[in-house]
Amino acid sequence: MEANNLVKLQKNLKVEFKDKSLLKQALVHRSYLNEHPDFKIGHNERLEFLGDAVLEIVVTEYLFLKFPEVPEGDLTNWRASLVNAKMLYEVASDLEVEKSLYLSKGEAKDKNKKSRHFILADAVEAIIGAIYLDQGMKVARNFILKNIISKLDTILKNKLYLDPKSKFQEKAQEKRGITPHYKILEETGPDHAKVFTVGLYLEEELVSKGKGLSKQEAQVDAASNGLKKFNW
Repeated sequence: MEANNLVKLQKNLKVEFKDKSLLKQALVHRSYLNEHPDFKIGHNERLEFLGDAVLEIVVTEYLFLKFPEVPEGDLTNWRASLVNAKMLYEVASDLEVEKSLYLSKGEAKDKNKKSRHFILADAVEAIIGAIYLDQGMKVARNFILKNIISKLDTILKNKLYLDPKSKFQEKAQEKRGITPHYKILEETGPDHAKVFTVGLYLEEELVSKGKGLSKQEAQVDAASNGLKKFNW
């Protein structure tokens, strides 16, 4: 079953790996090694680190060359919309990455959708790192163009590049004359998968809450929920 999953995944990726262990490692979550200490392949965090850098440079180069008249601030927002966890989770879903993940039994049973979304987003970055090591920059760039940068038209058409935190702040100042602020309300989970709960406030009023595997992600989630609450 394991070998079949890797074969299927490579077809979805449209990349045939020379070193299959690189792809396998890209799919290993740290939690799996806690239950399988003799597993010969390490977890995917180093590949994720590499893939994040490859993704960043490919997207940045594409936007820089494709849109010579667009100012740096807009390009930064467009890039963020392409490489954020939500977008990478969508890519993971398109490619059916979840079927091939190596997770601990507890993590596999976890019904926390947000936590699983982050794991899958990280796996996509790790896969990009694995492709880069196995096939080089040209193949990695083609993969990113086909699966990630191809979503740019939809992002621009629907203005999905607007940062929820910035948008909420603009609206709050415009409609209430107040600058919003955030407070950490709770931290749960193990160190390798800590979940932050953040509150979004207008003065002393708790407007909304958000969750994420980083404080920044939780703040963005809270801002998104605040925009929905006020229909902004």
